[in-house]
Amino acid sequence: MCWKAEYILLVIGSTLIDYIAGIKIAGSTKKSVRKNFLIFSLIGNLGTLFLFKYLNFFNDNIRLLFDSFNIFYNVPHFNLLLPVGISFYTFQSLSYTIDVYRGQTKVERHFGIFALYVSFFPQLVAGPIERSENLLPQLYQKNDFSYERVRSGLLLMLWGFFKKIVVADNIAVFVNIVFASPQNYDSVYLLYAVYFFAFQIYCDFSGYSDIAIGSARIMGYDLMTNFKQPYFSRSIGEFWRRWHISLSTWFRDYVYIPLGGSRVPKIRKHINVFTVFFVSGIWHGANWTFIIWGAMHGFYMLFEMIFAKLREKFAKFIGLTKVPKIRNIIQIVLTFHLALIAWVFFRASNINDVFIILKKIFVDTSYTHLGVSLYGFSTFNFCVGVISLLFLSFIDSLLQDKTLDQLVLTKPFFIRWSFYYIILFLILIFGNFNLQKFIYFDF
Repeated sequence: MCWKAEYILLVIGSTLIDYIAGIKIAGSTKKSVRKNFLIFSLIGNLGTLFLFKYLNFFNDNIRLLFDSFNIFYNVPHFNLLLPVGISFYTFQSLSYTIDVYRGQTKVERHFGIFALYVSFFPQLVAGPIERSENLLPQLYQKNDFSYERVRSGLLLMLWGFFKKIVVADNIAVFVNIVFASPQNYDSVYLLYAVYFFAFQIYCDFSGYSDIAIGSARIMGYDLMTNFKQPYFSRSIGEFWRRWHISLSTWFRDYVYIPLGGSRVPKIRKHINVFTVFFVSGIWHGANWTFIIWGAMHGFYMLFEMIFAKLREKFAKFIGLTKVPKIRNIIQIVLTFHLALIAWVFFRASNINDVFIILKKIFVDTSYTHLGVSLYGFSTFNFCVGVISLLFLSFIDSLLQDKTLDQLVLTKPFFIRWSFYYIILFLILIFGNFNLQKFIYFDF
């Protein structure tokens, strides 16, 4: 409301639609009535999402299509601002209605509690996308002060602020400058920008998730984990089990499984998998770059599934199965770079910029400028970014099989407090406080 007050009506509308739909679905034994109110919820939520997020995209592409056939198309471009967090709270609210329809969760008749579920402030605008069976029962609990809970929540928030302010926001300056006009920079700059963006979006989004989960934990609420060191994944499938977990599981439960999941013939299963990733690309934004990004991950997954046995035979043939640690490293590096190439589409402003970047990196390589001094970004900023990334990678490597609590809070007093102060001083001294917004506020 501080940004655009009237958009609170969208949150209220989504809340009312699913509150009413849930009660009507639970209160009827007629399949037709239950189905009609489910459709009412789907149209209300997805229709709002389409209107504000995708209407202009489809409208503009229809205009281009008509123009190519010299057909007059007089529908104007609509001046609509994208409401903050609309993709998150509509999905969270919609999942409740679907769960009530399936009988997987009890209907919530207390309007205040349900409204709190939809608009729970820590994760309202950028997730994690919570499920009703997890969050709704917690809203009835009485939470007394707990030192252990507050300490754990503050630690997670501190780590989240480090990711966001020290890592993501420092390297964002470089990324923004280069991606704004990629035609003006050579291969080295573009490679820096591509690698930096991969870590920028990870630290920005996982940092927000840590802050959201930590602040909820302080108040006594447990939100689902949203990231598990995704860049240590050994396959794209594993990557999506570690990256934006609340969204990937949402698509699994509400798109993939209703389509038949893996209980269908192989070709249909492959279509289902690709559909999920294609829809995921559309969910991220009304731009062909996001759609191609989603499709690329769909093709990655299909390649893994179709050639799984062949890849295993090849690994045995060259002897990688006898050296599992080296094989793991190779798999991690390959998976990271597959995701990296897809990130170019995600970050670029348009398809033309994507081809400029990829062509300069892989074809027209040039290394005329090896420095990193740009207007607004110095070698010092570059060094801060690289060193903070190395520190982050070191901590993430330690978190492979444990939580931050297990890594830090189990240590002796001196080690714990040294960690607190190191992170705090890194934020205060090297943090970028120029109000770089969270990337996923755009979605």
